[in-house]
Amino acid sequence: MARVSQEHLDARRRQILTGAARCFARNGFHGTSMQDVLKEVGLSAGAVYRYFAGKEDLIAAIADEAFRGIRRAFEEAAELTPPPTPDVLLGRVLRGVFDGQVYGMERRTCAALIVQVWAETMRDDRLAKTLGDGYTGMRAAWAKLVEAYRAAGLMPSGVPADDVARTLIATAQGFIAQEALFGGAEPEVLENGLRGLMSMDPQKIS
Repeated sequence: MARVSQEHLDARRRQILTGAARCFARNGFHGTSMQDVLKEVGLSAGAVYRYFAGKEDLIAAIADEAFRGIRRAFEEAAELTPPPTPDVLLGRVLRGVFDGQVYGMERRTCAALIVQVWAETMRDDRLAKTLGDGYTGMRAAWAKLVEAYRAAGLMPSGVPADDVARTLIATAQGFIAQEALFGGAEPEVLENGLRGLMSMDPQKIS
């Protein structure tokens, strides 16, 4: 019997996750069954269960992939000299999330899926741990980026790096929630808004 290549295995796993993500975005986690996923991806139960034991495994994998992609963007930015400013970096991250890079979804559908993942952590301890680990990793990546800002002379040392990290993560989360709820949360809006705030001169504010 011919040996299945790793490329084939990775492509099949991606096919399953993409189909599951479409189902979850369309019908919600609780409104989607494994049978729905099987129908969406056009595979047998055995083919799917080879990769994922059940719906919870699929949800956790989708959440983990999203966090790893965002964290990688932060880590790569910290290696640049000088590092991109927050408006540029957050705009880049949101484009990566919205512009078809997450399971080929249109922007609002993708944002809705992410918000569903956040909500699901309130009842699923395993998913809460996945989300918590991802959040901790992003905070560490952002804190490293803050140190790069300071080394480049772009940011003073008075504010704790973790405070900056949590604020910028919250900004990205807020824009994702806006897109899911209302639509129209263009990355350019975030970039322009942050650029405006960054240009304020505190010495002129009494």
